[in-house]
Amino acid sequence: MTAERTLTDRLLDDADEGFIDPFDLFEEWFAQAKASEPNDPHAMAVATVDGDGLPDVRMVLLNAHDRRGFAFFTNFDSAKGRELLAHPKAAFVMHWKSLRRQIRVRGPVEIVDASEADDYFHSRARGSQIASSASEQSRPLRSRRELMERVETLTARLEGAEVPRPAHWSGFRIVPHQMEFWKDGEFRLHDRFLFTQDAIGEWRRQRLNP
Repeated sequence: MTAERTLTDRLLDDADEGFIDPFDLFEEWFAQAKASEPNDPHAMAVATVDGDGLPDVRMVLLNAHDRRGFAFFTNFDSAKGRELLAHPKAAFVMHWKSLRRQIRVRGPVEIVDASEADDYFHSRARGSQIASSASEQSRPLRSRRELMERVETLTARLEGAEVPRPAHWSGFRIVPHQMEFWKDGEFRLHDRFLFTQDAIGEWRRQRLNP
C-alpha cells in the first residue's frame, strides 16, 4: 500500500502544480517540530523597528495561531510593545535545528481581542500572571531584589483572589502577507518556497534560489 503523500512531499515535487495552503503546510511542519525539537518548538524571533527605523529583534513564544495569523502576548509598555503600537508591522522566523528547517513570516500587526487576551492570561501559571503585573518590562531596574519585593507584595495582596489581567498586557497578531518555507539541503543547495498573498487574498507560491 502506497503511503499518502504529505504536503512537504508535494512542495518538493516540481511536477506538482496543485494548490498548497501555507497555513496547512505550517501545521504539518509545526507538528513535526513539536515531536522532534527538544526545547520550545514554538519559539520565534520577532523583528520590529523603532522610531528611527533601527531594527530590533528578540525571542518570544508563539502562543496562538490560526488562519487569522500568529499571536504572541507581551507587556505593551515593553520595547517591542511600544514599537509595534507605533509601527504595526513585523516579521518573525521559527528555526528548528532538529528538522533543519525554518519558516519566515512578514505582515501587518493587529491587537488581539480583549477576550482572547483574558483567556490566555488566565491559562498561565499564577506565578506568571503575577510576574506580568509586577515587571515593568524593558524599564531600568536597580536590583533583582526590587523586582522580587514587588512580586511578594502583589502575591500577598492577591492571596485568594483572581489575578486581574493588567491593562498594559495583551497580545499582537502578525497577519501574514508572506510566508517562506526553507529546508536544508546538501552543499547549501537548500529548498526555499515563498508564498505571497495577492490583492484578492489568494496565495501564490514560488520556488526560490537558495
